[in-house]
Amino acid sequence: MFYHLFFQNLINLYQPFEVFGSIPFRAVYATATALVISLVLGPFMIRRLKQLRIGEHIQEEVEKAQQNDDDQSKAGTPTMGGILIIVAVLISIVFWAKLDQPFIYLMILTTLWFGGLGFLDDMCKISRKQSLGLRGWQKIVLQTVGAIAIAYYLYQWGPVEANDTASRTALHLPFFKNYKPNLNILFIPLATLVIVGTSNAVNLTDGMDGLAIGCTLFVAGTIGALGYLASHNVIAEHLNLFHLPIGGEVAAIFCAALVGAGLGFLWYNGHPAQLFMGDTGSLPLGATLGTCALLIKQEFLLIIAGGIFVAETLSVIIQVWSYRTFGKRVIKMSPLHYHFLLSGWKESKVVIRFWIVALILMLIALSTLRIG
Repeated sequence: MFYHLFFQNLINLYQPFEVFGSIPFRAVYATATALVISLVLGPFMIRRLKQLRIGEHIQEEVEKAQQNDDDQSKAGTPTMGGILIIVAVLISIVFWAKLDQPFIYLMILTTLWFGGLGFLDDMCKISRKQSLGLRGWQKIVLQTVGAIAIAYYLYQWGPVEANDTASRTALHLPFFKNYKPNLNILFIPLATLVIVGTSNAVNLTDGMDGLAIGCTLFVAGTIGALGYLASHNVIAEHLNLFHLPIGGEVAAIFCAALVGAGLGFLWYNGHPAQLFMGDTGSLPLGATLGTCALLIKQEFLLIIAGGIFVAETLSVIIQVWSYRTFGKRVIKMSPLHYHFLLSGWKESKVVIRFWIVALILMLIALSTLRIG
């Protein structure tokens, strides 16, 4: 809106003002806008949540694990801070994105659907005064409904490369420049799995101060950069990227706003946390990352860049399978970050080392781009 009302008129008035319409300029200010909004609104939200007594309820075994590291209990810390992230992202998008692009609205609707689901789950926890909200199957069903709707939209009206409709459902693989299998109708279950899987993966990672949001920043930065590169035909061709002219608009601007909002939230979520994101934040964060990756055809690079999320999810799956099959635990406690906490690491050490791994995985993902 801000772009259409202000910068577009300036650009038409005087040519040097074209810089105001460039993606890098608007991405930087989308980041700054979301950062400022989250920093300014953070204290107000923390006070308000405390007044409403909207605090985190923690599982007994999780609280014991945390108290091995810190005698101060985290129970009662204000939660549902994901509202802060969502508000900052959406306001920034309204200011800096070109709102004549349909995929921007797809990202907004994804944020609202999964954010609303997370809000419902958090409210159930608060009303029941326990750490469990919606039942597992209820959450999965609602996530799947939203993900199928997004997947079907991309299947029917998703971006195409060089007017080739088959590219809409093509699968781009790292290290394979010319092998792009067309999934056809199978694209829908794959896209659904990516969105639901990423949403739950971020949710499982959200167990320590700053852990989930810190790792999200690296993944969002990777997808945003890839989206910008994919918007340039020559660069996309050299790097074997799916050429999406509006990729920079959708992925770069949205992810830039997400990075800004995430940094602002991290200010209050860093150890010791004053605010937790709750499912209100973790579910839409994962879903939007998955949807962005699908838009720019980087589903596999999402797996590499988001390797921390993958490891956290696999640790839960393997732990549950092993316990139910053999009656034994593979690690001390799942998700994976609790295993290291129970192994004697301080929480801050676990978080920082996971961030370092996330950075390395981001660099590995970018290194798979093939030139020529």
